Amino acid sequence: MTERGAAELRRALGASSAAALVVGTIIGSGIFLVPKDMTEAVGSAPLVFLVWVVGGLLSLCGALAYAELAAAMPEAGGEYVYLREAYGPLWGFLYGWTQTWVAKSGSVATLATAFFVYLANFHPQLEAVCWRIPYPIGPGGGPLEIRWGQFFAAVVVLVLAAVNYLGVRFGGGVQVAVTAVKIGLLAAIVAIGLTSEAGNAANFTSTAAGMGGWAGFFAALVAALWAYDGWNNVSMVASEIRRPQRNLPLALIAGTLAVMVIYLLTNAAYFYVLPAGVVASSDRVAAEMMRRIWGAAGADAVSLAAMVSIFAALNGSILSGSRVPYAMARDGYFFRPLARIHPARRTPSVSLWVLSLWACVLIFTGRYRELFTYVIFASWIFYGMTAAAVIVLRRKNPQMERPYRTVGYPWLPLLFTICAASIVLSTLLHSPRESAIGLGLILGGLPFYFVWSKQSHSRD
Repeated sequence: MTERGAAELRRALGASSAAALVVGTIIGSGIFLVPKDMTEAVGSAPLVFLVWVVGGLLSLCGALAYAELAAAMPEAGGEYVYLREAYGPLWGFLYGWTQTWVAKSGSVATLATAFFVYLANFHPQLEAVCWRIPYPIGPGGGPLEIRWGQFFAAVVVLVLAAVNYLGVRFGGGVQVAVTAVKIGLLAAIVAIGLTSEAGNAANFTSTAAGMGGWAGFFAALVAALWAYDGWNNVSMVASEIRRPQRNLPLALIAGTLAVMVIYLLTNAAYFYVLPAGVVASSDRVAAEMMRRIWGAAGADAVSLAAMVSIFAALNGSILSGSRVPYAMARDGYFFRPLARIHPARRTPSVSLWVLSLWACVLIFTGRYRELFTYVIFASWIFYGMTAAAVIVLRRKNPQMERPYRTVGYPWLPLLFTICAASIVLSTLLHSPRESAIGLGLILGGLPFYFVWSKQSHSRD
């Protein structure tokens, strides 16, 4: 184990901050984008709503499983801790390695880039190329083009890193405020859509050309689950939440249910104004809906709402994601400086800056989206293993104090685990190249694990 300093993380986040982390990190850009993919897959408005409900219930199954683990082990690191306790330190390390270098850092880079893309609607010069490297190192093997907006995206990441460096209470307060604004803007979009004279109730039964069948339903479900992704992030900051045995389960369950309601209402507004065929053909469904109601000003309003939504998700991702490399380093399975806690601000300052700076590097490489795609299936491996850890730990450590016990045990954790396995299998079958590269990125951490494991044991 690494030697811990006098400073420790502070339990400064209350129930509202924890819930804001759940809601704020789930609702990013997905609600503005995936209705198109879902409608293309299933071909009708009623089926889109059914997929949103199924995806929300499956996410709730995961949240219920995580709630038991988080309440029983309210430590920094989330899945890293649960996988370590259930299956051993290797699995915890592989999760943390993937999160630090690819999954969480890639997610931060993706969100920051999406933020500048929406801002470019108001300032098109951000899309201009300022530097071109004529070597095949860019996305798709082409030349690497650096745009002004990428510098802006990196600045946004570093500003939010500084916000969270100042203290978890301050970072949590920002999360609550921005999430409240986000929900208010989405509520306004819903109200405007559902009360618009441009709407037509017949659109709710409209159809579009789509894949159809079980294949279409599953493709739409994967898209919905991507939009629901992020409900687990609050468990990463479990050691900084007050009354974690109560507030963690409450935030996970209530937050996931709240997002489900928000998504259903938002889609109701979309389909009230737009028929399924238009939804299936529109890359920016919310903007198209508002354009029909308010013209160009409506589309601009949606861009503003999307920026606020992405900003909240970005802040929550940096706040929560930085706790994973910290937890690994604290246990001796990562670079030791990342275990440092700022003596005054009580934040994992080194881990916070390392994750944020690496995300900035990914922004400029332009390969963050490729990297994120490579490990989507790996993330679901870890999600499934974590849900199954509820069952494993009930058998392995029956004496563990469990302030909250998963409702529907063992069936709901099993259902979520089976769903995760299905997503992994589907990804392997349909994207074997990306899956193989993702496995390579994960397994690339093994040599480091064995070195750090040996060092940790020698210190013990």
